[in-house]
Amino acid sequence: MSISGHTLAHGLKQRHITMLSIGGVIGAGLFVGSGHAIAAAGPAALLAYVFAGLLVLLVMRMLGEMAAASPDTGSFSTYADRAIGRWAGFSIGWLYWWFWVLVIPLEANAAATILHSWFPDVAMWIYALAITLLLTLANLASVRNYGEFEFWLSLLKVVAIIAFLAVGGAAVLGMLPHSGVTGVSQLNAKGGLLPNGMGAVFAAMLTTMFSFVGTEVVTIAAAESPDAKRQIIRATNSVIWRICIFYLGSIFIVVSLVPWRDPLLPSHGSYQRALELIGVPYAKVLVDAIVLVSVASCLNGALYRIQNALFFG
Repeated sequence: MSISGHTLAHGLKQRHITMLSIGGVIGAGLFVGSGHAIAAAGPAALLAYVFAGLLVLLVMRMLGEMAAASPDTGSFSTYADRAIGRWAGFSIGWLYWWFWVLVIPLEANAAATILHSWFPDVAMWIYALAITLLLTLANLASVRNYGEFEFWLSLLKVVAIIAFLAVGGAAVLGMLPHSGVTGVSQLNAKGGLLPNGMGAVFAAMLTTMFSFVGTEVVTIAAAESPDAKRQIIRATNSVIWRICIFYLGSIFIVVSLVPWRDPLLPSHGSYQRALELIGVPYAKVLVDAIVLVSVASCLNGALYRIQNALFFG
């Protein structure tokens, strides 16, 4: 396939695109940042995720239409170039590239912080440099390496959320007799569903939107698969159930079980605090491992996007 004047090898398999579309949207912001949104808006943080998810759904449907009609690794920057003008494509492409350049050191430092807490004898900068070099070399070798790394990282994230939904759902239904929490009593406790009003919900959207960053990558990566149009259609059509299950489902469990005024919620994160209250042992270690996987996935995706923008943008 020739795209934007470049011939691409179809290095991404169907399983790569499928798992990328399912797990690629799940970032570390869901596991950690959601705690700040809940602390700000209370149980109504669930509404913030509904509104943000609706915006993402609309954007992905429109982007999916364009990508299916004309698969291109330049994605929205290419479409802006064609529809609006060269200046629009140039500006959007380089702004997108610059955003992910800034993300790389942030994610590398986040991963290094977790690894350093486990193995403090090694300096943090060594961890950050090692993980960045490893993923950079893998991405430069071939797009298939990106797909393979992202497949397994996304699979781990999906398994982790499904496990959380199972444990949290059991606690909500009262099926864990030794759990410290049960039911959905926290939805209306301490101020009700909207303790700080709708203004706090819209303010919380600033946090929730960050959790959805990266959703668009599937329309970029699918252009490097053997059947780009079919893969893009499948990926964009699955956005709604991914948002409902992974985001709305897990946040509903958190706000049902964790008091929104819990002083440990912002610092520990929503997932960790929920597991701690349920009584799951080693909750911090488990969530740190999941966050490390999510950070590595985000870093891997950032490197792919930067490489893609430089060569095909």
